[in-house]
Amino acid sequence: MSSSTVKGPASYFPSIEKKYGRPIAEWKDLIRSSPLTKHMELVTWLKTEHGLGHGHANALVAHTLAEDTAREG
Repeated sequence: MSSSTVKGPASYFPSIEKKYGRPIAEWKDLIRSSPLTKHMELVTWLKTEHGLGHGHANALVAHTLAEDTAREG
């Protein structure tokens, strides 16, 4: 398996960090500290409050929620 090919939401992370100037961990903290819990609510919030594009917001939310679900499991 090639380590250079990142699949799924994480494949967006380098461009998110480059474009918005914040580390991924910071975005995840923001998502986790938000009172919102639904996927699309969080995506819309990132887009309106933080100016992220839809694809980037969607990738961050999907990855963060998946991590949290795995942690709870």
